[in-house]
Amino acid sequence: MQPKRNRTIADNHPFFDLHTHGFVRVAAATPCVRTADIAFNRDAVLAEARKAHDRQVDLLVFPELCVSSYALDDLVMQDALLDAAERAVGEIAEASAGLIPLMLVGAPLRRSGRLYNCAVAIHRGRILGAVPKSFLPNYREFYEKRWFAAGRGIAGEQIGIGGESVPFGTDLIFAADNSPGFSVFAEICEDFWAPDPPSTRGALAGATILANLSASNITIGKADERHLLCRSQSARTASAYVYSAAGHGESTTDLAWDGQGMIYELGDLLCESERFSLAPELCIADVDCDRILNDRLRLQTFGDAVDAAGRPELAFRTIGFEHRPATGDSGLKRRIRRFPFVPNRQGKLDEDCFEAFNIQVDGLMRRFQATSGDSLVIGVSGGLDSTHALIVAAKVCDRLGLPRTTIRGYTMPGFGTSEGTRSNAWTLMKALGIHAEEIDIRPAAKLMLGDMGHPFARGEDVYDTVFENVQAGLRTDYLFRLAGQHRGFVIGTGDLSELALGWCTYGVGDQMSHYAVNSGVPKTLIQYLIRWTTRTGQFDDAAANVLRAILDTEISPELVPAGEDGEVQSTEDTIGPYELNDFFLHHIVRFGQRPSKVAFLAWHAWRDAGKGTWPAEFPAHERREYDLPTITRWLEAFLQRFFAFSQFKRSALPNGPKVSSAGALSPRGDWRAPSDATAQPWLDELRANVPSIDEG
Repeated sequence: MQPKRNRTIADNHPFFDLHTHGFVRVAAATPCVRTADIAFNRDAVLAEARKAHDRQVDLLVFPELCVSSYALDDLVMQDALLDAAERAVGEIAEASAGLIPLMLVGAPLRRSGRLYNCAVAIHRGRILGAVPKSFLPNYREFYEKRWFAAGRGIAGEQIGIGGESVPFGTDLIFAADNSPGFSVFAEICEDFWAPDPPSTRGALAGATILANLSASNITIGKADERHLLCRSQSARTASAYVYSAAGHGESTTDLAWDGQGMIYELGDLLCESERFSLAPELCIADVDCDRILNDRLRLQTFGDAVDAAGRPELAFRTIGFEHRPATGDSGLKRRIRRFPFVPNRQGKLDEDCFEAFNIQVDGLMRRFQATSGDSLVIGVSGGLDSTHALIVAAKVCDRLGLPRTTIRGYTMPGFGTSEGTRSNAWTLMKALGIHAEEIDIRPAAKLMLGDMGHPFARGEDVYDTVFENVQAGLRTDYLFRLAGQHRGFVIGTGDLSELALGWCTYGVGDQMSHYAVNSGVPKTLIQYLIRWTTRTGQFDDAAANVLRAILDTEISPELVPAGEDGEVQSTEDTIGPYELNDFFLHHIVRFGQRPSKVAFLAWHAWRDAGKGTWPAEFPAHERREYDLPTITRWLEAFLQRFFAFSQFKRSALPNGPKVSSAGALSPRGDWRAPSDATAQPWLDELRANVPSIDEG
């Protein structure tokens, strides 16, 4: 149940407006058409434009030649039809005066005795410009060179439409003057089947959204080919790619049409339309132009390509327009992954989990081979991290043909160790068949605390950071000395989430090891990978049973004795839910997004457990939700810990494999930062742009 919030504030506060956070609502439209029926087609285009306006769409992309219809053959060279098409474009423009979207409409246009297949940009009563098709297919079923002239090389020109002269050429980018990042380049159908699509230069010239007005006919397997091209072009050009193909109503004399529409962003499919629908289709998604620009900022190869291409922005014309979007809370039309580090591709889930798990196995295996040691030394607490590191080590032994007794596992109970975790540790070690021992660290800890004059040694219930770190340090100290004794090396168990939050003891503590096999894996992925190993039978039933028991155990460092009510020390009560912290980590480190935007995304992802998708087989009883005040509270804590507190621990991070493309925190890899920075700019941005708890 979400807390009530003042609707006036929600409607008026910029935080709830998707445009505040760099989103542009985009749609691929498939209108009904009739062959050569210009008036019908004009009205069908406007009907979809009005629907898009009502759904607060900012950019609307129609199919190729939708004003005239595409499959006209020699009819497209008849003056009566061309006159009607040109008039219809003007009428569409006139009728668009009160509509929100920038529209890209397909129409045949004449210029200097030649006919061009064009994408016409229309916005609020104005024709902004026309882009001719560069590559004309003239093979198999296609005959376009019979009718049209190619637009390749046309730049800096004008074209007359309804008595008005407007920009004409393949050098046009349509950009909102008042909405940074909302910049569009148009190409037409065959253009993106070319080895060097025009949209590549459009992206290098600064367009964040690439639009394709298409009349691609459908044959078996062609829909997959279109997906491949759209996905590839959006990934290679670090852009969004909007594709709209002609549908029902086109002539089926020799061809058929499926009306495929889709929107990709940085290689990710945001949405697609229903194919072969008799009704008009609007495929709508909110494109994150900020994310696109931030990715380009980080991809130096993109900038190098801009330079290598001669900086195309110098040759392109930017056609500005004043965008007047709908304001207020209009939701968010895109899937926001609650668990951005967890594989979620249906049909590829096992493959992705196998890959993630074996990245760790391969990294540890190579390091063990390089050391020429006799043993792998690991502390086994019965918690998630040491459990995962241990099963990775077990697979290393299996892969190398070594007995699992090569692994020397030590459980080291301290003052807060529960019987449940101690029992799980022993059960797991026995089930995996490793060499297992127990070292009670409490006597040594009492001696050290006494030597230090700590109040606990005098019988006082003082459980401060020193009390906790003495135990963590002793465990690590024992492991290093044991590794020396048994010609082995220490496997680090700490994970990416703990490194982000600084939730580890520096130096002689769990921050240090000989190889940090979990350092590229966040807590949420560790949970999921352990669950995957049980589901896919990576280990026998005895091991799988204890792995399930460990997954059901409260996450705790177990450094403080349980309370009188038996309540154990809870990590998440102190530093926040790991599922939120991992969400924050992904969006801040991978894309450098503003804290207020991260809060906006988290609010849409987590506010209602009953909406959106969860990773496959995610337990129903663990599906939680968070309101905006809770998200803001823990995000503020994350920012403080990540930027101002914990970098010095990451700067001295041992080696360990990167696992996710979302990034790692190694100072030799994805993340380099000073150890003495402040979090103030991020905290100020969050506090200035997210409604306060009283407002919300």
